[in-house]
Amino acid sequence: MIATGYFIFTVTLLDFAIELFSSGVEPVMEFTIPNLRHLRVFLEVSEQKSISKAAPRVFLSQPAITQALARLEEMLQTELFERRAEGMYPTESGEVWYNRVERCITYLLQGIREALRYGSGGSRNQSAQQMVSLLTTTQLRALVAVTEAQNFSIASRAVGVSQSSLHRAARELEQLLQVPLFEKTSTGISATKAAQALARATKLAFSELNQGYSEVSALQFREVGKIVVGSMPLARTSILPEAIIRFSESHPDIDISVVDAPYSDLLHHLRHGDLDFLIGALRFPPPVDDVIQEELLSPPLAVICRPGHPLMNTPNLTIDDLAQQSWVVPRKGTPTRKAFEALFEDRGMAIPDHLVETSSQILIRELLRGSNRLTLISTHQIEHELSFGLLSVLPMTLEHTRRAIGLTLRQNWQATPSQMNFLDLLRQQAEILRDL
Repeated sequence: MIATGYFIFTVTLLDFAIELFSSGVEPVMEFTIPNLRHLRVFLEVSEQKSISKAAPRVFLSQPAITQALARLEEMLQTELFERRAEGMYPTESGEVWYNRVERCITYLLQGIREALRYGSGGSRNQSAQQMVSLLTTTQLRALVAVTEAQNFSIASRAVGVSQSSLHRAARELEQLLQVPLFEKTSTGISATKAAQALARATKLAFSELNQGYSEVSALQFREVGKIVVGSMPLARTSILPEAIIRFSESHPDIDISVVDAPYSDLLHHLRHGDLDFLIGALRFPPPVDDVIQEELLSPPLAVICRPGHPLMNTPNLTIDDLAQQSWVVPRKGTPTRKAFEALFEDRGMAIPDHLVETSSQILIRELLRGSNRLTLISTHQIEHELSFGLLSVLPMTLEHTRRAIGLTLRQNWQATPSQMNFLDLLRQQAEILRDL
């Protein structure tokens, strides 16, 4: 399916989870995941440069291989090979597709090896390479659907197949791996660690194919796909809007979905391939070793209040003055909350009482406007409220509260050209903000 318009979606984690689940295991896929055997055929023909040489390696006849390649080319709407007298050579599209298919298979191999570590060892007489050649797309779709739903009935509705088909695919996969994938519980079923590991690898593998489809389509001057961004508060108001507007001018057919959720949930979806990258406050050290962080800017925080707040006319404001006030703060564990608590703890003072915890910028604004509460926030985040005189900045310098805002990416993620362009626009917008 080719995208025909430019849309911006900002959704909560609940909305995002519903969207992911209702669309099965391919939340951002724009095409149907190919038959894994066809992908293996494609790799062998690419490497052997010959259908006849590839045939015995994939245990298929030459006509069957020819048919498999034709189906792939029809799906991708392009030729993958240049047929010469001396052999089969990948076209430019074929080279791009080869890279993504190879990365897909690598993820599946990693997932199988990790899943096998949770087994009894009986399956070790078969290598991961042998097992990946026996996997089917149907089995992997079933695995991801049931792992996410923790329920065969719900999973069957999500992927549009019968419960018996899901049960059969799950049993076949368990027999192949000789590792338990699902366990019965009092409330339904629970995915084992082996199932979770392989499901995560599968989602990352399928994401690679989605990337490849977008890249191949772009070579045919057909832009398709969606960029899915996990965003935290500061980026949503100061960096993302302008970057999205500029991106739409050069990529009008690429959809953008901006997902709003707590950091821990966004990180989980990033690591499972549901999100392309995160933008917002960075964590030091990074919470896991399979992501990398890139700092874009590091603005200081400011104490914000309503216009006419009594402290606005207080000369030589001190932390003691702030300690006597009521505050609106983000939840514990966030960088801004840590900076707020450090304001007082670093001076041996008790943290103020009567806190309201929220990450909603609208609620923060209205609580400040209707009371004498204070909040700690970057001025970039509320530039519109400040420009319209809805909120004010207390005259107090807090340089030591600077926090890094930037990008969080999967360590081995390989962006498509359009994704790289969007990232560059985010970097440019951040540079503009640094100079303000």
